[in-house]
Amino acid sequence: MASGHRVIFHIDMNCFYASVEIAHHPELSGQPLAIAGRVEDRRGIIVTSSYEARAKGVKTTMPIWKARQLCPQLIVKHPNMTLYRETSKQIFDILRRMTPLVEKVSVDEGYMDVSSLVSDIHPVHLAKRIQRYLYKSLKLPCSIGIAPNKFLAKMASDMQKPMGLTILRKRDLPRTLWNLPIGDMHGVGSKTEEKLKKMNIHTIGDLAKIDRLRISEQLGQPGISLFNHANGWDDRPVDPESEDRYKSIGHSTTLPVDTIDLTIVKEVFSKQSEKIAFRLKREHIASYQISIVIRYFDWKNVTRNKTLKTPLITKQDILFQAMELFHRHWDDRPVRLLGITLTSFEALADSTTQLDLFTYQDELKKEPVVDLINTVTNKYGNNALKIASSMIKNGKKINNE
Repeated sequence: MASGHRVIFHIDMNCFYASVEIAHHPELSGQPLAIAGRVEDRRGIIVTSSYEARAKGVKTTMPIWKARQLCPQLIVKHPNMTLYRETSKQIFDILRRMTPLVEKVSVDEGYMDVSSLVSDIHPVHLAKRIQRYLYKSLKLPCSIGIAPNKFLAKMASDMQKPMGLTILRKRDLPRTLWNLPIGDMHGVGSKTEEKLKKMNIHTIGDLAKIDRLRISEQLGQPGISLFNHANGWDDRPVDPESEDRYKSIGHSTTLPVDTIDLTIVKEVFSKQSEKIAFRLKREHIASYQISIVIRYFDWKNVTRNKTLKTPLITKQDILFQAMELFHRHWDDRPVRLLGITLTSFEALADSTTQLDLFTYQDELKKEPVVDLINTVTNKYGNNALKIASSMIKNGKKINNE
């Protein structure tokens, strides 16, 4: 890289929770290992897994019962969050000994601005030194992306795992980045991917070459940011003061025009929910409290919150709860600003997917009990099995015989 240019590393610990467990329990090396919350609960969810488990189809947020269907030999361990946080502290202490310009993004990834160091050592040699030292001292593998900015460094670190080391320069983009599917781009969620594909943007290169005005009209400022990143432009500094944990996560939006249009309200909340869900995923946390703020045309603010029994993890869940609060408390007057804030966090490892009115049928289809239900129904008819609640009226059992 040319002298005088920024050199940014993105350090990405490989399968972090699983790797920490293997480092402390070497007998788990080479085994299909998953870390999951509430191991005793079949609906506990997978937080992370080893590459051996991933090769069998085990994925993050997958229910334990499904993971075991895909990989019967799966070893499931309850997370040791105290150990993981202490290990994370050790990692970042090591990185900060090399430069104070370290930004901790989450428990297992961060950026380093090593521009001041590379006059004495080649960036690749420095990255290899970091990689070797982390593995030797902590027995933890990591991948490192080397680039002139944070976005390209992040994309580079994802290109080779585990123990990968990748340089991504702006001049390399047509060859190494632009042919990738748009869904592989950092910052592009599933909904944004759908919108981009409707604009005939299927690769990162398509996005880089699109008319800037068109992307701005369709996606606003977030679209401009994606456009800039696709072209390798990113001037965000590495921020050592950036918080690695949140007391709250939220987004608010001032509307260009006061509105009573519920379609616009839902669209605004949808975009905010997507951003918040991304940050939850990045931090491996779930939320149990949501609040919304409504600012009316006269600048009067109304804030309402709700505490939940089941965790908020996905964009869909956040959006559903936000809209429910809005419908309950909106007084039909024009709205100037909308916002969503989540609080009361719990490690994703300690959360669980629970059956509710909206998901139980989908979950049930995946359970082995369906085979039994089908057998009984085929033999004795459609009325052989009934939902228990349907046989109770006014607290008394209904006799259908």
